[in-house]
Amino acid sequence: MTGGNLTTAEEEVLNEIEEEDVDFLRLQFTDILGTVKNVAVPARQAEKAFTDGIYFDGSSIEGFVRIQESDMRLVPDPDTFAILPWRQGEESAAARMICDVYDTSTDEPFEGDPRRVLKNALERAEEMGYEVNFAPEPEFFMFEEDEDGRATTDTADHGGYFDLAPKDLASDVRRDIIYGLEDMGFEIEASHHEVARGQYEINFEYDDALSTADNVATFRTVVRAIAAQHDLHATFMPKPIPKINGSGMHTHMSLMTEDGENAFHDESDEFNLSDTAHSYLAGVLEHAPAITAIANPTVNSYKRLVPGYEAPVYVAWSDRNRSALVRKPAARIPAASRIELRSPDPSCNPYLAFAVMIQAGLDGIEQDLECPDPVRENIYEFDEAKREEYGIETLPSNLGEAVDALEEDEVIYDALGEHVAPKFVEAKSQEFEEYLVDVSDWELDRYLETF
Repeated sequence: MTGGNLTTAEEEVLNEIEEEDVDFLRLQFTDILGTVKNVAVPARQAEKAFTDGIYFDGSSIEGFVRIQESDMRLVPDPDTFAILPWRQGEESAAARMICDVYDTSTDEPFEGDPRRVLKNALERAEEMGYEVNFAPEPEFFMFEEDEDGRATTDTADHGGYFDLAPKDLASDVRRDIIYGLEDMGFEIEASHHEVARGQYEINFEYDDALSTADNVATFRTVVRAIAAQHDLHATFMPKPIPKINGSGMHTHMSLMTEDGENAFHDESDEFNLSDTAHSYLAGVLEHAPAITAIANPTVNSYKRLVPGYEAPVYVAWSDRNRSALVRKPAARIPAASRIELRSPDPSCNPYLAFAVMIQAGLDGIEQDLECPDPVRENIYEFDEAKREEYGIETLPSNLGEAVDALEEDEVIYDALGEHVAPKFVEAKSQEFEEYLVDVSDWELDRYLETF
């Protein structure tokens, strides 16, 4: 629907634009692969953006529409308005709003919009009486740039887990990133050096799933932009350096009831998890292979998902150790009861990844799936026979296997929708096929002079 009066939230945005002397707006959205796109418009177009939307050519966006169906419309969400921190202090400022994409032929939400896919999952949860909360832990590397400004894999420090300066030489950069995120409305919980050299983690507080997905997209943009101001290249590539830990995005999730209670908490249960939580967890485990295609969507993702580098590859859960795919973290208060899926990495499209996690869990609740017993031993030390004894399966070992699992899982495939699912499969199948026919430097180093 185009035209009409402004809402209170939209009026507040217009007032802030004037007060903060904002001259440009970046209207942000993501393509199917999770790449953040934006259309820049003069701030004077803000009211028109709210009432009529801003039109753009969807045929130029990965996986959106064909050339004959190209006209799309961006409708900004006023709740996502934020001043961009790297423009503050100048004579004028720039701001961004995250948008929903509409199909101009029907004037309905575009089903190929990843944000729409997540909203569909949240609407299903709402129909079942739940609100969904998420809290991700995205990790990233920062590398030095060469004299031409191109990224290297030379790290900016040689620190380790929780190290302090002088080993952690990037602490000042992290400080600036945190300030920038806070300026954009983030509630930062913690920041620390991760296990690998040049690797960091910044955690922000849990929020509803849609806001959290928006935050992940924003987080990646802010981290890269502020790192670049320090002549560093920040990357969310899962495994940029061989033989050390890769970057994950452990994701905590819980359901809240309509009366504000944590649907995952039950004081009488051995693990303080309700029947609802057990069934949700069972659904996540049941659909884990297909989820992997979305949560670990690159060829490089599977260089991280190997035993020995703290990344989970075994489909099991535990309340004690981190070798299982799903962990039940300790909770100080009932409201904090949650489960943590440890396989996702920060290269994923957060909207699609959160959507399939939610749909898997809700399927577990609807099907009243029975949750297996937790595995309290270190699964990394199990041999194949012991894993079979415990009924522990392994995640797909490469992108091709993960895409096959996605196509075979009706629940997860359907969760993506009729538009996104085939487009995603097509793009990722092509990526894997290109990888298979490529010849790597490792192969040349090993074989060229040997044979």
